[in-house]
Amino acid sequence: MRLILRLPKLRIMIEKEQSHHHLLKQMLRIRMFEEACAEQYSAGNIRGFLHLYIGEEAVAVGAMELFSLEDAVFATYREHGHALMRGISARSIMAEMFGKASGCCGGRGGSMHLFDKETLFLGGSAIVGGALPIATGLALANKLQNRNRLSVCFFGEGAMAEGEFHEAMNLAALWKLPVLFICENNLYAMGTALERSESETNLVRKVESYRVRCASVDGMDVLAVREAVKRAIRDVKELGTPYFLECKTYRFRAHSMFDPELYRDKSEVEEWKKRDPIDLLSNILRSQNLLDNTEIATMRSVVKEEIDDAIAFAEREPLEDVDNLYRFVYAEESLDG
Repeated sequence: MRLILRLPKLRIMIEKEQSHHHLLKQMLRIRMFEEACAEQYSAGNIRGFLHLYIGEEAVAVGAMELFSLEDAVFATYREHGHALMRGISARSIMAEMFGKASGCCGGRGGSMHLFDKETLFLGGSAIVGGALPIATGLALANKLQNRNRLSVCFFGEGAMAEGEFHEAMNLAALWKLPVLFICENNLYAMGTALERSESETNLVRKVESYRVRCASVDGMDVLAVREAVKRAIRDVKELGTPYFLECKTYRFRAHSMFDPELYRDKSEVEEWKKRDPIDLLSNILRSQNLLDNTEIATMRSVVKEEIDDAIAFAEREPLEDVDNLYRFVYAEESLDG
């Protein structure tokens, strides 16, 4: 009788340990990928803008794997981590940032415009708040066609000052649309503190004015994010109505590689680093004797191998053939002059 009672508990404990190790590895995967991107940018292999997700890994890792393959995901221009977690290969993403033809967008999108039809990762958008009305429109299409699917939209708190945000909230609530809005509130948008741009800094209270169900969660705690997103998905699918989830997080790096970062104190950044999402989960696992330094070293080694392979792949892949450069571009019928 005791064995019958203990086996389920043991099974749950093992599954929980494996799940937590997986979450830790995925956060390490994003962190090390982003660090590699910074190195490649400095080396001149990645051009244009580059926005790193370092510090915010718990949000993408806690959320992305909970969505079904039929749920469409929209992201911001800080979307490398979301793309990795959606199942787009590190090779495909790195090649895209190198501008190579084998990238997920044929090298035409770059860092800010990752897109993958197969996984329904419907794009990073360079326009702040630009994905909000599109995600809302897809939710309307899903409802009209009786498809039990989510439309998921990630955005930063800076987008909440845009007109698209208010339009999307209003229509999603008015038409009762199955859309999940996930706000990654890192406090500074592009470079302006929240209290300097919003008269109401309680984002949940702001959304409640649209009669949208909402919640707020510690975005540095991957386990808390995971549970909050589970509840949000269940809510949207059972009620068929929108849901807003605020994830309170923080980016450890500047807004972009061009950002001199003069708008916040270095001491504040260091204080937030004490709540590094990777360290938080590592410490939990260590305290329960579920993780040791050897296991972390093994995780890092496996991840490094994947990233090194992605870089080597991107380096050796060809640029798009010159004859194809006019594809997908509106132009005159005749180019002869």
